[in-house]
Amino acid sequence: MQAKVLDYRELAKKRVPRFVFDYLEGGAEDGRTLARNRAAFERLIFRPRVLTDVSDCQPGTTLFGKPLALPCIVGPTGLNGLFWPRADELLALAAHAHGVPFVLSTASTSLLEDVRDATSGELWMQLYVQQDRRIAEDLMRRARAAGYTTLVLTVDVPVHGKRDHDRRNGFKLPLRVTRKLAADVVTHPHWCWQMLRHGSPQLPNLARSAGVLPNMQTQAASLSRQMDLSLAWSDIGWLRRHWDGPVMVKGIQSVDDARQAMQHGVNGIVLSNHGGRQLESAPSALELLPATLDAVGKQVDVLVDGGARRGSDIVKAIALGARAVLLGRAPLYGVCARGGKGAMEVMQILQEEIEITLRLLGRSHLHDLGRDALDARALAQLDAI
Repeated sequence: MQAKVLDYRELAKKRVPRFVFDYLEGGAEDGRTLARNRAAFERLIFRPRVLTDVSDCQPGTTLFGKPLALPCIVGPTGLNGLFWPRADELLALAAHAHGVPFVLSTASTSLLEDVRDATSGELWMQLYVQQDRRIAEDLMRRARAAGYTTLVLTVDVPVHGKRDHDRRNGFKLPLRVTRKLAADVVTHPHWCWQMLRHGSPQLPNLARSAGVLPNMQTQAASLSRQMDLSLAWSDIGWLRRHWDGPVMVKGIQSVDDARQAMQHGVNGIVLSNHGGRQLESAPSALELLPATLDAVGKQVDVLVDGGARRGSDIVKAIALGARAVLLGRAPLYGVCARGGKGAMEVMQILQEEIEITLRLLGRSHLHDLGRDALDARALAQLDAI
């Protein structure tokens, strides 16, 4: 096992072609939002206490009345089959081995039913809504029938953000084989062999729910169909007619929208700028968190994502008031570097770092964490942004 999560990033960078790693790592435009996410964590400074009994460390919490062994969730990421065959199943197994849910993306490369068959742990379903809402309705029906418990509506992708790295690499679906792309691929023989052996990644959930042919060209066309630009807060009622479990809205980037979510009766929100991949110069989740909590109180569970690379980052977010942290790139580094073993190891590193951080802060239980665990001057700087 490597020493830290970012070691798996370096292994992943060596293992896969450049266009694949850039898709995993890159942000929108000049990457300022991506950098802002990390900077927000780095600005926060701990305020540890000593000579407290930390022999019994309990890093767990609850969400929607269910226990989480750790205050994190393996969040939704698309096209994971580019990184490793059956990556969605491997990520789900790693999440469940550590007692946390896994969120399957609409743009997953494994059937939602196959992910369910691979594990008995808790699964959530992330949803994009396209112009033809029958696709979303069928995805919800299938996910509910397969025992997925929570719906995560992503709302910050009415159009795709401008990702310069993908355009520079010529990365779009279906892939067009160019001389540059071929040169990139053949210099990564292990990745190339896996793709040849298992086949190129597909988008089977969209294909099945859209009723299109099982090939990448038609599936990519289905994914690239224009999102439903008319989607509005009033459509939470439409979702409720098709989903009887908890509903979360992911992609909240303002306090006003957090209030809207609360008023429309969602069960939780995720403060998120899509990992810095959508709007350049968007606020980070941590910057929004204090004002959001002041606005919605305890009426809505507030989660965050974007930029967590250490267990100490997760502890900072919880101390600031988040209910849990969605993980995106961190477990992807693991699966991209070493498959299921790498995903397991990344989750183990994060668990160990969470427990070490809690003990060094003088807090034995996660529910002992509050803003008093953070330096007041650093908090004031964050509040002033």
